[in-house]
Order: sequence, then structure tokens, then C-alpha cells
Amino acid sequence: MLSEKIVVMAEEENGGSTEALPPPPPVPLNFSPAQAEPEPVKKKVLRVPMARRGLGSKGQKIPILTNHFKVNVSNVDGHFFHYSVALFYEDSRPVEGKGIGRKVLDRVHETYDTELAGKDFAYDGEKSLFTIGSLPRNKLEFTVVLDDITSNRNNGTNGNSSPGRHGSPPNETDRKRLRRPYQSKTYKVEISFAAKIPMQAIANALRGQESENSQEALRVLDIILRQHAAKQGCLLVRQSFFHNDPKNFADVGGGVLGCRGFHSSFRTTQSGLSLNIDVSTTMIIQPGPVVDFLIANQNAKDPFSLDWAKAKRVLKNLRVKTAPANQEFKITGLSEKPCREQMFTLKQRSKDEDGEVQTSEVTVYDYFVNHRNIDLRYSADLPCLNVGKPKRPTYFPIELCTLVSLQRYTKALSTFQRASLVEKSRQKPQERMQILSNALKINNYDAEPLLRSSGVSISSNFTQVDGRVLPAPKLKAGNGDDLFTRNGRWNFNNKRFFEPAKVERWAVVNFSARCDVRGLVRDLTRLGETKGISVEAPFEVFEESPQLRRAPPVVRVDKMFEEIQSKLPGAPKFLLCLLPERKNCDIYGPWKRKNLADHGIVTQCLAPGRVNDQYLTNLLLKINAKLGGLNSMLAAEVSPSIPMVSKVPTMILGMDVSHGSPGQSDVPSIAAVVSSRQWPSISRYRASVRTQSPKVEMIDNIFKKVSDTDDDGIMRELLLDFYVSSGKRKPEHIIVFRDGVSESQFNQVLNIELDQLIEACNFLDEKWSPKFVIIVAQKNHHTKFFQSGSPDNVPPGTIIDNKVCHPRNNDFYLCAHAGMIGTTRPTHYHVLLDEVGFSPDELQELVHNLSYVYQRSTTAISIVAPISYAHLAATQVGQWMKFEDASETSSSHGGLTNAGPVTVPQLPRLQENVASSMFFC
Repeated sequence: MLSEKIVVMAEEENGGSTEALPPPPPVPLNFSPAQAEPEPVKKKVLRVPMARRGLGSKGQKIPILTNHFKVNVSNVDGHFFHYSVALFYEDSRPVEGKGIGRKVLDRVHETYDTELAGKDFAYDGEKSLFTIGSLPRNKLEFTVVLDDITSNRNNGTNGNSSPGRHGSPPNETDRKRLRRPYQSKTYKVEISFAAKIPMQAIANALRGQESENSQEALRVLDIILRQHAAKQGCLLVRQSFFHNDPKNFADVGGGVLGCRGFHSSFRTTQSGLSLNIDVSTTMIIQPGPVVDFLIANQNAKDPFSLDWAKAKRVLKNLRVKTAPANQEFKITGLSEKPCREQMFTLKQRSKDEDGEVQTSEVTVYDYFVNHRNIDLRYSADLPCLNVGKPKRPTYFPIELCTLVSLQRYTKALSTFQRASLVEKSRQKPQERMQILSNALKINNYDAEPLLRSSGVSISSNFTQVDGRVLPAPKLKAGNGDDLFTRNGRWNFNNKRFFEPAKVERWAVVNFSARCDVRGLVRDLTRLGETKGISVEAPFEVFEESPQLRRAPPVVRVDKMFEEIQSKLPGAPKFLLCLLPERKNCDIYGPWKRKNLADHGIVTQCLAPGRVNDQYLTNLLLKINAKLGGLNSMLAAEVSPSIPMVSKVPTMILGMDVSHGSPGQSDVPSIAAVVSSRQWPSISRYRASVRTQSPKVEMIDNIFKKVSDTDDDGIMRELLLDFYVSSGKRKPEHIIVFRDGVSESQFNQVLNIELDQLIEACNFLDEKWSPKFVIIVAQKNHHTKFFQSGSPDNVPPGTIIDNKVCHPRNNDFYLCAHAGMIGTTRPTHYHVLLDEVGFSPDELQELVHNLSYVYQRSTTAISIVAPISYAHLAATQVGQWMKFEDASETSSSHGGLTNAGPVTVPQLPRLQENVASSMFFC
């Protein structure tokens, strides 16, 4: 049969003729085909975070207190039992709405205490429930009934009902009807055994033996804390809890309040299990009359000047209480007409013996004023709130509605709101310690039955750790002068920049800013000369035409460039741009894009408000760095003596991803990688920036093979730049600082991003195998440090690598900067991989040094400069995306979000002369 098939195939290939083909060879009678052995598949060994090699010893020792409270667990022989929870309506449809689960399970606990053997349980609000010891059976089914009058979280109802029928506001008859049993909802609850978690796993984790069980056990303890807060009526945001106490509210403008609460979570550390408690802040809608919120939100004079289209968007899905019944509803929209014109069908029973239902068309205003005898002062000409369903609207006059407290505001804050929040939410160290001590008392965890049953007891004392203060590295200015650092700060008084640039072939562009431009140029020139910068006279001062001030930003920028090109003899090297607003100027993004991507022109923007010598000196720091100069250098760079870096070609990378504002699921994320250049320097950097799918944290363009000979990824251009700028040397060591990833993503950094880095190197030279160091930096954590017996922040250079650090992994906390406002937030560094072999002191000193090479300022910064530069580059380039026309950009690849496929536009590449400069300064 096999030979016949070969003949047929051959006939087809030769047009049906077989004359030219020899007959197939005969198959031996005893022939049995040998089975090919498949080649063994090499299983990739996954990298895991490295273990700690030891503790550092350099620096002056200092006793430190931290907001970790020691936890003792006496019941290590017990078990947590994990059960899956499924909720259904009476007709067996699954319950999908959020928020109802806790109310249903609370009712189960109240109603079926005997069937549950009197056990308390911890419920996560979704699909998991935990008990200490097992329930009577592996599968339990219950039926409970909840009243369905309102969505009031305090009265235990779920809020799916409308206040009236067929568009009618509720009257007394309606309220009586709502009390009838058939308005309640029946829920079926299935509880099924899922897993058994030994509490011994916590003790194992403390010995460095982390497992899935130990993570689950800690998760159970955190869920107990969440449930404890939920029973107190708190707003829950992950492990942060917010009480409804006006003393904790701070008005930040726009109808938005900062709400102070507390973060509480259990952590395994070198010194044992601890409870980490910290102050936390979330944003909430201003509770109270809806109209007051809208006036504040839109900065309007009165209700009659409100933008109701905007109001409809901001009010949707917010919860209100209505007068006089004090019922709670969710806003679904606004009426199309004002209250005095919005009609609905009023149904009433006649008073005669028949009691027939009579209908009449009335306005909402007439109903409340004449039928309900409620005085309406200003609602007549305003829209009504709709709290009903699309086809069955239910209207209330807006002045009868008040916004319920503790409703989160999830949109991005304006610059002014952020500044106000920082100003009003910061606390000095001693004040913060007092607040945390009070929080521990208020939460009263010792009274939590599940914690008691777990054998958990929590100390009320801050944990003491051993800190060290690293000495500030020596810095050099121009002419070999030393810069003297004090408290993490220095200045250039009577000092020249280390490598001053030359400001030549430049011009000034003024976008309608009120400013003495000639005086500004004169002062900039004078100060530049004192720093060693030669500032030529500008070609021209370009003033924007008054007719263009109200034009779209892109048009204003294009018109300005047309004027520049028509008047200048050639392309300028530098443009100083004066903006009319200090914050949120919409010209900034288009202006940067036009200069950096389209024309390759270095530019510096400023909003000339209070301009003095200090302001202009800070401006010159940025200008000098952008034009290729250096303001200061480490003495250890000038006379190369940085361990493991100065002797071997070493490349330092900073990596970050910037995402769109909260709620913007269709805005591409911006990935930025900056790399050091001109080895042995660690003060000069360039950037490479790409777009990628929205909200994706892992960088997917590090290596991007487009053909057998072409790689279009980020690393290729950075590696080539290092090679050219470092005397044709390839880096033998590559040190990566990664920002913005959580502990759950460490393995992805080690096994996805690192693989891409290795591939990019091998693609250039398959025999080239540099050694890697991977360090993740985190600022988004809740560990704080305090000086014992001092009102001040910990001094700059404070490092902690014991007690509150991981029991196994290689991590440390560093406060490199001087905390001048509020309480210092340390950076948490996780060393995931070290193929180079740094000692703890060498690596910690390198990280500390990299906090002193940030060319934009004269202070040590809180996180290493490569990460700060990557964040700046991603943020600056992200400004362009607001003005990109999706129809004019091609797609690099698609991403899926809740809204469906999203086209990710490619960014225009930076001109090479700009890309190789520190444009992001």
C-alpha cells in the first residue's frame, strides 16, 4: 500500500505519466520498520531568587525602630481548612455581582450555626472560606433569604430593587409593598472542601523553607484581618482599611477627599512572623449633598452653571441616600428633562369601593411638592437622578439625594490635587509612630476569635533593628574641586560643572508666557559663565502670535516650528521654551515630540514664575546634562576604583514601565530602558523607549528578532551604543535595576526578561556571555524606619539588611536621601541574581553611590539614578501619546483589554543625536 501511494504521488507530480519512473524496490517479507527514538527534550531549569550570602558591615551602627510588630503563633500543630464557596440565585443562576457575598455568608453564619458546628470562618468576599479545624462535612448546602429593599451596606441588603414601579417615585403604598416577603431574594450557598493547610508551614517559612502552603497560611491570616475590618464597616482596599471617620478626611479639591486608613499585613522576616502596620491613604468622593459635590468637582458657581454631561459621567454607579425615607440606591443616570418637565405615570388606587387603579401623567416636581408635600428649593430646573433600570427609570429630585460616605474615587488626580494630598497627608516620624500605636489599639486584634483560635498574639512594641549609616561618596566638580555633601545635599556655590557644555546655535520660544525674556537670557548667560558654561547670544526670540493662543496644542506647536524654520539659517541645536502654565500645560507633549522625534533638537521647558538665581542654576543643571555635559562625578569614577565595575567593562541598566491613568484601559504602556555609556563612567546614560500593550508590566521588546540578521529590540541599540562609546569594548558585566514589579513577578523577571537580555547579547555575538546582576527596586511597600528617641527622620545613607528582611532571599532597605518632609520612605532592593559575585558591602555601596549621580539635582535621591532616568523617559514620552492620532500610526502588536482588542501605536524613534544624550533630564 505504501509503494502504491508513492506511485500515485509521483504520477501527480509528473502530470499523470509514470514512464520515466523506475519501479519501487521490493519490501522484504520479514521487514518491520524501526521506531525512531524521540530526542529527549531538555527541560528548562527555572531560575529562582538567590539566597542571601551574608550581611553588610560597613557604616556607623545606629539603633532603628520599624513599624513591624512581632507575632507569636502557639498553635503550630493546627490546620486551616480551605473551602470553595459558590453562590446561586433561587433559579440556580450564579451570583456574579460583587459585594453581596459577605452579606450572604454572614446570614449563613447567623442562621446555620449548629450545622457549622459553631465554627467561625474567614471569608475573602469571593470564592474562598477558611476555618480552623474542619467543618462537619466536606460539602454543605444552605439556603438563605436577604431583604432586597436597598443596597445599604449597614442594613445587610443587596440593593437591586427600584424605589418605585413604572417610573414612579416611591410613596407610602410603595414602601409597604417593598416590605412584603416576595421582595426578598433567596440565595443558595454551596461550601465544598478544597484543601488542608498546616500552620506548621508558617514556622517552615521562617526558617527559609517557603512553600505554597506557607504563602496560603499567611494569606489566611491576612483574610482574617480583612474580615475583622469589614465587620467594623470599613472600606477595604486590598490590605488597607478605612473607617468612616470625618477626622480622617482631607479635602484635596474637586469634590475629592483623601481618606486616611491603615495597612495591615503579616510578613515572614528574619526575626520571625511580624504584623506590618502603616498609614495608608485612598481617595473618596466627598459625601453629602450631590449638588455640593458637583459644584466642587466642576469648580462651578452654583448648580445652574454645571456641565450635566460631565456630571452624568462622574455620578454613574455612585450610591446615594434619598430623603425622607433614608433609602440607599445606585445612580444609573440623569433624566433627560428638568425636574419640572420630566413626566411619569402615577398609579393610584381610587378611594371608592372598587379601589380601581387610576393613572395620571405628572411631573416629578409636581409629585414631590404637591403629592408628598416636600419643599424643593432649587431642583425645579435641574435634572433628576435616575436610580432605576434603563427601561424602568426611577427619578428623585437632586436635592433630596446625598452621596454615601467611603465611595472610592479611582480617576487620576490633577497636579494640584496631588500636591494638596501630599501636603495634607504627610506626618512627621513621631506623629506617624503615635498614629500607628493608636491603630493597633483601635483594631483590637486580640479580640478577634479566629486569631485567638490560631494561637496568634501580637506585640504592641515597634521592632528594633540594627541599622548602619553609609558614608556619602566623594563628589568632584570642575577643575578637580571637591563637592562637600552634608545631610545628602551639596551645592555649586563658587564651583564649576565637572564637564560644562556649550550653549550655541540656540533660540528662545515663548508660548504666550508673561516674562521679561531679555532679562531671563541675560541672567541665564551670567550664571552659566559662573558654572563654566559658555552661552552664546540666542539667534532669535520667537513670540507666539496672540491669535494662536486658543488654537489646539498641536497647531500651536506646528505654527511655531514653521516660523522657526523660516527665520533661522539652519536647524538649532537647542531651544529654550517658555510655557504659560507651570503645571499641566497641554503644549508640553506635542512640543517634546516635535523636537526630539521629528527634528532631533534638545529642548528645555520652563514656566517663568518666580525666577531667581537658584531656579536658574537648577535649570542649568538640566540644560548642561542634555547638551552632553556632566555636572558632577563620583571621585571613584574620576580615579576608577568602584569594586567589580571599574576594572571590568560594566553596563548598568535601569528599566521601568509607565502605564496610563487609572481607568484608561486602552492607553498603551510605555517601556523605557536606560543604559550607562562611556565606561568606566556610571554617571552618563542614554534611553530607549517603546510602546507595548496596556497595563502589561513585563517588557516585551527587549529582544525582537525580525529576521535572521536583524534585531529591532531595545537592547541592541543600547549594546551598540555602549560598545562605540566605551572604546569598542563589550560589557562583561551587565547590572540591571528593575522598577515597578511585585514579588509575585520576580520569577518572570528572572525567566522572561533575563532570557531576552541574554538572547539580545547572543544575537550580536553567539560566543559572548556576559555575567548578569538583577536587582528589583520597590518603593510601593509599607515598611518605615524611625530613630529611637529622636523626632528626626533616619539620616541619609541608612541601610537595614537584618530582622525585617526576608528570612532567605537577598534583600535590603536603603534610605539614601534626606527626608525633609513627612516620614522617609526607604527603597526596598531585592537582589534576584548575582553572577558577578559582589560581597554584600560592595553591592550595597554601589547602590548607594548610584543615588548620588542624578544630574538633575544636588541631592542624593531615594532610588538609584538609572531607575529615575527610566521613569523620566517613560513619563516624558508618555506625554506624546495623548496627542497621537491612532489613524496615523501603525500597529506594533495588539493587546487585549476588557474593552476588546487595542491597537498599540509605534512610537516615532528619537533622532540619534537626542537619543544618545540625556534628553530625559
